[in-house]
Formats: sequence, C-alpha cells, structure tokens
Amino acid sequence: MIIRPKTRGFISLTAHPKGCEENVREQIEFATEHQIQNSPKNVLVIGASTGYGLASRIALAFGGGANTIGVFFGRPSDGVKPASAGWYNSVAFKKFAEERGLIAENVNEDAFSSQTKSLVVDIIGEKLGKIDCVVYSLASPKRTDPFTGETFKSVLKPIGTPFTGKSVNVDSGEVSSVTIEPATAEEISATIKVMGGEDWELWMQTLHGEKLLSNGAKTIAYSYVGPEVTWQIYANGTIGVAKDDVTRACSSINFLLEDIKGQAVVSVNKAVVTQASAAIPVIPLYISVLFKIMKEKDCHEGCIEQMVRLFKSRIYEKFPQKSADEQGRIRMDEFEMADDVQALVLEAWQKISTENFNEFADINSYRHEFLKLFGFGIESINYDEDVDI
Repeated sequence: MIIRPKTRGFISLTAHPKGCEENVREQIEFATEHQIQNSPKNVLVIGASTGYGLASRIALAFGGGANTIGVFFGRPSDGVKPASAGWYNSVAFKKFAEERGLIAENVNEDAFSSQTKSLVVDIIGEKLGKIDCVVYSLASPKRTDPFTGETFKSVLKPIGTPFTGKSVNVDSGEVSSVTIEPATAEEISATIKVMGGEDWELWMQTLHGEKLLSNGAKTIAYSYVGPEVTWQIYANGTIGVAKDDVTRACSSINFLLEDIKGQAVVSVNKAVVTQASAAIPVIPLYISVLFKIMKEKDCHEGCIEQMVRLFKSRIYEKFPQKSADEQGRIRMDEFEMADDVQALVLEAWQKISTENFNEFADINSYRHEFLKLFGFGIESINYDEDVDI
C-alpha cells in the first residue's frame, strides 16, 4: 500500500517500513564512522526500538562490534495496518547487524514481565554466554507488576500546585497557555512504579542471580533534568520523582554488582524529539526553541550522536572524561544546559508568541524529527510508491 503519515496528538498511527529502515541505516553510518574503543562484546538493550535505546544498540553494535539482544514491545503488521515504527526499526537493525556477522536477537515482549526476563535468560545462555553491558532505556505509559498483577499508569503532572506554562500546537505553530492540575498521591506512586527504577533492579537481580553478567559488567539507565522553565512539569513533577527513583536504584544495583566489580550509572541526556518527549506538555515548544539556538551555536546532537559520545568518552574509553553531578550521574546534557544556551532559551521563552514564533523557534526541525521517528520525511524515500507492510 501507499503509506502516508497519520498523526493524532503526539503519536503517528502509521509508520513507513522503508523510511524506518533508512533512518536506522543513517544512524549505522554515523556509528560506523565513529568507532568505540574497548567496547563491550555482548549487550542487552531493554527498550531497544526507538530513541536513545535504539541509538545505544546501533552505537555499540556498529561502533564497537557488539552482539546484541534488544527487548521492545512493538506492534507487527496485521496485513491491513502497518507495523509500529519500533517494530520496523528492530527488523531493520537485525537485518543490517546480521549482514555484518553480528548476533542480533529481537525479543518483542513486555519487558516488565517475569516471563520475558526468563526468555532473555535462555537466549543469553544459548547465544551469548555472558552479558558485558545492560542498557535500560524503557519508556512506557503503563506497567503490570509481575508479582501482584496490578497495572499502574504513569501521568505527566506537577506535584503540589497547578502548573501553567506555554505550549505550542505543533501543526499550526500557535503558542498558547496550558494549565495542568497537580497529581494525586496515588498518581505519583503509580508513576514511580512505571517509570522508576524498580524494573531496572529486577532485570539486574535476575541476570546477576543467573550468573549471566561478566566481571566488570556495566549497566546504564537514562534520565533527563532539563531547564528551569520545564522543572515544574518535569524535574519537580511526577516524571522527575520517578527519575529520582532511578538514581536510587542505581545505588542499589552498584551494591549488587560489587562481587563482580560491576558498575551501574545514570546518564542525564539532552532533550531530543522522541515519542516519549512529544507527550509532555511544554517540551515540544522548549525543544523547538532549543534546537534553533543549539544549531546556531553548532552544538546540537541527536540520539545517535549523543550515544556514540556517551560510550566513547564517558563509558568505554581507557581514560574516560569525567563529568558527574552531585548525585554521581553522568551529564551528557552539558551543551544544552550551558549558561549561554539557557540564557538565550529564557530570553526567547519570555518573548515568544504565535506572532513571532519563527523568530525564536525552529518548529520545522521539530516536525521533521517527529515524522522521521515513524519513517517519514526522508528525502531518499519515494512515498508515492507502494510498499509491502
């Protein structure tokens, strides 16, 4: 069929298989040109189909020659509707990796479930033996507790008081004010259950208990802090509290891995366009402003550039660069959070309106990156051609 983008809010209802494959191929090209010394050879990526998780898998496989297992929850095509972008991305990754002679196992299951963890344990034992690196990059709106069977849903809300801030209609470019009521205690608790560090701990406890982690194994989880203009809805909101729990889990995992001289770290990454970030009020406007400023300063990075730099300069170089905050988290957002960049962001934020929007924001780059997540807007693809879904 001929596939066109059909968007609803912060998601696309369609994805283009050839476009997704090309998006993966472009990231592979960058990773291949930027090789990672001392790279791990067997890697498990939990949340591997899009965004930073996919970029991590690509960086370590094609920049470091790693065999990988990718866990994700994608929707295959039913023959009538296209598959999800994450499903097409993972199929493309496997194809390209196996052409390079790398092991690339895709596990399309609920990463939160105990059954999935058992399945991955079996695959590691059969295909890889031991794991050198575990990347935890899961973003989900809900989670079913594997022990109680209770399902929890995360919310994107402030805590304590209502939040009022600027937002943008990505389609029209209209800037407006949005007010979000604060989360209840139950919603805060549920968001921590979904987006906090508990599942990361369970994965590491499972792998450690099954003796599937190599000596010196590393594990990385991703977080975000952002600027003051988004703190009330993000860093000081429900998601921020959940991310604090990821930092708590990091300490617990480091204690767990002491006997194998392993290490757990949290990496605070830069704001990028992902399906998860698109769902957060205020963030699309902030990213549109940020992209304009960082591109003008020539310090902009997308997911693959950020992940290659993370593994090259902070994790696996013989003498890695040190850049940690008071909580011990690696700060990969240093270009975004630089004083000169944030001063310009704040100035633009105070002035921006529908009338002067294009003076202060780059909405076209945001739209392009959003559509590219689903395989659209790529120049080399003919979207007028029929494609096998």
